[in-house]
Amino acid sequence: MLTVLQPPSWPRPKGYANAMMGTGTFVLVSGQIGWDAQGRFADGLVAQTAQALRNILAILAEAKAGPEHIARLVWYVTDIEAYRASGAALGAAWRDVMGRNFPAMAVIGVSALVEREACVEIEAVAILPA
Repeated sequence: MLTVLQPPSWPRPKGYANAMMGTGTFVLVSGQIGWDAQGRFADGLVAQTAQALRNILAILAEAKAGPEHIARLVWYVTDIEAYRASGAALGAAWRDVMGRNFPAMAVIGVSALVEREACVEIEAVAILPA
């Protein structure tokens, strides 16, 4: 069971949590990019983000876990302005893949990722109940 930590005097963040707390087994998912099982990239930031999230969920399914177990995500994006401009579309893609689960998150702009076609890479930390 994960608990959102929210200082009472702080405004509620939109689309993420400031912090999560949980007890159990940790699953540490390496950075996932927006390609499918055949190595084909989705087209653009939003589609690659949705695919990267689906890849994370596929890995978590191996541990019998789902989006409700994700405590933290770290996103690396190659075009931070595209990220900022795609808020509504990213939100829709998020809800389609992750539902209404909003873990602690960080988004970091980077100059490049290892795979040249990748425009986003997402790491995950999940906590499964003991």
